[in-house]
Amino acid sequence: MPVLRTLSLLAVCSFPLLSTAAIAQQNRNFEPPQGFLYGVGVGVNQEIYQGYKRRVIPLPLLGYRGEKLSVYGPFVSYELAKANEVSLMAKLSPRFAGYDDSDSDVFIGMKRKSSLDAGIGLQYKLDNWTLDTEALTDVLGNSNGQEVKLKFSYSLRYGPLQLSPEVGVSYSSSKLVNYYYGVRMDEATSSRSPYRAGSAVNYHTGMVLSTPIFFGGMTRLGLQYHWFDNSIADSPLTDRDSGASAFLAWSKFF
Repeated sequence: MPVLRTLSLLAVCSFPLLSTAAIAQQNRNFEPPQGFLYGVGVGVNQEIYQGYKRRVIPLPLLGYRGEKLSVYGPFVSYELAKANEVSLMAKLSPRFAGYDDSDSDVFIGMKRKSSLDAGIGLQYKLDNWTLDTEALTDVLGNSNGQEVKLKFSYSLRYGPLQLSPEVGVSYSSSKLVNYYYGVRMDEATSSRSPYRAGSAVNYHTGMVLSTPIFFGGMTRLGLQYHWFDNSIADSPLTDRDSGASAFLAWSKFF
């Protein structure tokens, strides 16, 4: 879920216009390294819940990148099949969306758990363009919901710096949205009315910067801005319909 909204929008609009044939050739020739890696990362989400300003997620990283298997901390993908520029992958991804009444007064008497999603992803690459799609479902039985994501990104390489602006859309099932944004009858209070949330279509834009110039490893900075559906924005738990997120990670191969 979830500042730099203006920066993210300018990035999406301007970076593709800067590409050249030489940069495109650099991207096609670049092959990522393989092996075991370690590192550290932190994610910060600007939450849209009332009284819950931000969620900070520290992530010590241990991982592996191989020909088919990719492990980056708690995020796992495995290539099941590949045909030309199209790859089919199995995916495992944590959902850091839980909360309890220690996070905000709006949650008094409520608790929701973070969860783990699993599913499949499809990736198509054409020169510097990448289309990523994935369909995920909650495998821990917390929300029992599903999410489908679609993302376009464009990669540019300037020496040791890679820039990747992106835009995306996601569909969240009613079970997923209602678990995190709904209010059950037994949770309703005088200041928190019962609410049953429906499915949601959400949008985001953002940018990822990557470079190997710091401390002998790979540093990645990601910025995103999210716009949420009315079924989320109308919840008595929320007071916004948009929010920003960022992550910073450093990793190095053994």
